[in-house]
Amino acid sequence: MSLAPKDTAPAFALKNDAGEIVRLSQFKGKTVILYFYPAAMTPGCTKQACDFTDNLKLFNKLDYVVIGISPDKPEKLAKFRERDNLKIVLLSDPEKEVLTKYGAFGEKKLYGKTVVGVIRSTFVISPTGKIQEALYNVKATGHVAKLIRDLKLG
Repeated sequence: MSLAPKDTAPAFALKNDAGEIVRLSQFKGKTVILYFYPAAMTPGCTKQACDFTDNLKLFNKLDYVVIGISPDKPEKLAKFRERDNLKIVLLSDPEKEVLTKYGAFGEKKLYGKTVVGVIRSTFVISPTGKIQEALYNVKATGHVAKLIRDLKLG
């Protein structure tokens, strides 16, 4: 299942790196950049999370919230935040329920082979909860800069 612009963003309630429940509904009235990544503390995922953190002032100034979701447990996300001084919201989806709802878990190509795993994806969700952008199979490196350009934020 893939999401497309104008779809309603699937609701969720997941634990953050501190073990607190975070709901998508908490951010109603703000634009949410929701991105899914395979694993905390891997090179590509670290680059992407650091790029989002480095651009957080721009996003916050424009009333955007950045949320990263992976299958990692909250404890690993806490280590990831601390190690890389991350400022974005990090959420844990070990059951892959939210990943699946957003079409960010399933078959993908990895080094020429078909595997099942997290599909690196980014969604821009409007203040009213509608999908504005649904980007699948994005690259870790350069993605944030491209997103800023495409959304005409910079």
